[in-house]
Amino acid sequence: MSALDNRVGRHRYRGTGEPAGTGPRNGHGHGPAPPSSPRVKLLLVAVLVPVALATLAGLWLTWPRLTRPGQPPHSRVDVGFGQRPVRGEVLAATSAPCTSGGAGVGGNVSANQAKKCISLSVLLTDGDSPGVMIQQVLPDEPSTPRFALGDRIVLAYTGGNPSDAGSYQIQDFQRGTSMLWLAALFAAAVLLLGRWRGLASLVALGFSFLVLVIYLFPAILTGESPVIVGVLAASIIMFGVLYLTHGVSAQTSSAVLGTVVSLTLIGVLGTAFSAATQLTGLDDDTAKLIGVLGHGIDARGLLLAGMVIGALGVLDDVTVTQTSSVWELRRANPELGARALYTAALRIGRDHISSAVNTLALAYTGAALPVLLIFSLSGQSFGTLVTAQDVAQEVVRTLVGSIGLVAAVPITTAIAALVARHEEIESAA
Repeated sequence: MSALDNRVGRHRYRGTGEPAGTGPRNGHGHGPAPPSSPRVKLLLVAVLVPVALATLAGLWLTWPRLTRPGQPPHSRVDVGFGQRPVRGEVLAATSAPCTSGGAGVGGNVSANQAKKCISLSVLLTDGDSPGVMIQQVLPDEPSTPRFALGDRIVLAYTGGNPSDAGSYQIQDFQRGTSMLWLAALFAAAVLLLGRWRGLASLVALGFSFLVLVIYLFPAILTGESPVIVGVLAASIIMFGVLYLTHGVSAQTSSAVLGTVVSLTLIGVLGTAFSAATQLTGLDDDTAKLIGVLGHGIDARGLLLAGMVIGALGVLDDVTVTQTSSVWELRRANPELGARALYTAALRIGRDHISSAVNTLALAYTGAALPVLLIFSLSGQSFGTLVTAQDVAQEVVRTLVGSIGLVAAVPITTAIAALVARHEEIESAA
């Protein structure tokens, strides 16, 4: 038998579904993917290692503890909700005239204000005067929260006599316990279904938040470029999350490479169309941030950083799904070439991308819902509505992210098909 016949014979199936002549070692079941060949490893390392090294170098240069010459170190500022929080419990909530003392949510109630108010009896549970009862009077308006007996609230201590009701303002409800229960339920659901893989995903989630808290936020506040910091944070999150969750393999590296290319496309499109549509990024929240910092910040760069970070959350799902599809197709039929793998996996990707784009659009719409409702009440035309700054930046964010997600499907599928098929030829030779 010729060498060509021997090679073709390796891909012929027995009646059991196992490739003839390969034995148990080369079976194509539902286990993990075979180890990647040396050539595939070298190719992936040659592409991804420079990206990883550039990310680490960027982190070192922009780390918030490394201040530039002549730059004052970052210090904490009072952001307006920064009076000392004090916990309390509502013991009574009754209607009352607006002339009695106490400070409400919006400040002191005018004595001559002729409207109904709500009087709250609040027991302070911590702070400088635990166990002290104070009265708080709030205007009875549609925007005033509803309080009931037993509600646990947070008050802002504004200074002065800690036993005086005028030294406090009702700030918010206590939500810590309920949110901890919700987080525990979420973790239990992930662990129950995902088991060890679920545990890895929870660790990866914690890693993502850690990068945001210890690097992204402080670096931007110390004056680094929001675009550069956002890209670096997205890169380190991408490497950490994908490899922590899915392990180090050619399959995971293909997803990482597809994510890198797609994020680059999102960054380029975001930069171009933010400039073309003259988005300033100066919405109410950014204007408040600038007022608190007392100096300017690259508002458009902050908008672009948000685009990159926001798209990453959906993008890694798309790239991992596509690489998994390619590897499963390869296991099911090792005779498929790179073109056949690409075509079959792309059909799966088309179904996935339609739901992913819809998810991204609805997520941004939900975040901007109050703004959309305000503009709807204004009676302006749809064209005026969608081109206003607050709405236009969400539209651009959604469309740029969606283009990146759509492009991620063919990009990642092509990379995975080439790597998977090349890996198989090497291992079968």
